[in-house]
Amino acid sequence: MCAIVGVFGAKKASTVAYYSLFSMQHRGQEATGISVANGKRISIYKKKGMVSDVFSQVTLDGMDGGCAVGHNRYSTAGTESAGDSQPVFAKYKLGEISVVHNGNLINKHEVRDELIDRGAIFQTDMDTENIIHLIAKSQKDALVDRIKDMLTKIEGAYCLAIQSRSKMFVIRDRFGIRPLSLGKLKDGGWIVASETCAFELVGAEFVRDVEPGEMITFEEGKEPVSEKIFEPDYHPCAFEYIYFARPDSIIDGKNVYEMRLEMGKRLAKETPADIDLVLPVPDSGVAAARGYADGMGVPFEMGIVRNHYVGRTFIEPTQEIRDLKVKMKLSPIKHLIQGKRVAIIDDSLVRGTTSKQIVRMLKEAGAKEVHMRIAAPEIKYPCRYGIDTPTKQELISTRYTPEEIAENMGADSLGFLSIEGLKESLGDDREYSLVSFDGNYFAGGNAESPGCAGGC
Repeated sequence: MCAIVGVFGAKKASTVAYYSLFSMQHRGQEATGISVANGKRISIYKKKGMVSDVFSQVTLDGMDGGCAVGHNRYSTAGTESAGDSQPVFAKYKLGEISVVHNGNLINKHEVRDELIDRGAIFQTDMDTENIIHLIAKSQKDALVDRIKDMLTKIEGAYCLAIQSRSKMFVIRDRFGIRPLSLGKLKDGGWIVASETCAFELVGAEFVRDVEPGEMITFEEGKEPVSEKIFEPDYHPCAFEYIYFARPDSIIDGKNVYEMRLEMGKRLAKETPADIDLVLPVPDSGVAAARGYADGMGVPFEMGIVRNHYVGRTFIEPTQEIRDLKVKMKLSPIKHLIQGKRVAIIDDSLVRGTTSKQIVRMLKEAGAKEVHMRIAAPEIKYPCRYGIDTPTKQELISTRYTPEEIAENMGADSLGFLSIEGLKESLGDDREYSLVSFDGNYFAGGNAESPGCAGGC
């Protein structure tokens, strides 16, 4: 996941970056950071924690400049140390540079080993640090050529914003796996962000998506310059529509809420059930549950209340504590559920532990029957392009049939959206990244030897 933002030509770039990251907090909660360039130097501030906790008005006021890049971290591997947060900053031969990255480099280890052999010293476990070293060690004279040189040596999923003291470079990999959009600020500046919901908050106008394989260069006094670095091989990640993105975002021209609604309707056609009521697992299952209810012609109710103030419990993670955390987070409305045959809709099923607890909770609340429906296909393969999925052995759908999973979790039935149903819900002929469902590691690597354990 992760969120990145790049701002250029704004009167107060740090503030625009702050609000953009705040709107994309759902893409990463471990750490956040912003670096700002004013033509002479780059200042940076990053820390573990949420955006609103890390930054203060005093901090933002002290970061003066018209160019900012920012990042919310969601790690796919490694530790949760503050050192692994972004932006990644360095001083090198041409001056100062700062990089933010969303995605995963599948050849991280090979590149890192080669860099270490050439004398590089690494401070973090992040694959993003490879990018800094490749730029610094390039023999090209200009930064733009060093960036192009770097891009020939990395493979996998990446959306990048690279900042020098006076310029900003934005790149999306040729597969377009992770989303990236370009917007225009009211004061004449530019913004790029992982999701368009960032534009709404800062009053920016959506211009277009950054194309797969494209680099855009921003320089003061000039219009942005677009350059095709690679021929596109478009594979946008279907999980953006299933789970990652905010419902109000537009990802590659498609509204996320509408896509989830379609998935729910398709799910009702493929796996109907004799039910009285449809309930979502809040919050990500809401749109799909509405679609399922519409497709079934039965009432939709927000019959499970989510407590948004539940933090981490620093207690030994016993089974009792895990059960308690679910109860702390989710609470059923008993008078809606009692005596009813209910369908509970969730966006995906990974290990199945939380779903089992939800089914038990609904039955304890008096549900006559509980039918679990998943608005995505069975997850059978770990993703290596920026999603923190478990190993193949930990994925419940690799070991059990839907009937066996239903029996284990105490549900009266379990149904998944088919891969074809997902494609039809998305509504076009694009070759989506469906790696978690079909195991097609189109960008290299495989389930047993993925070639990447990077942190985005």
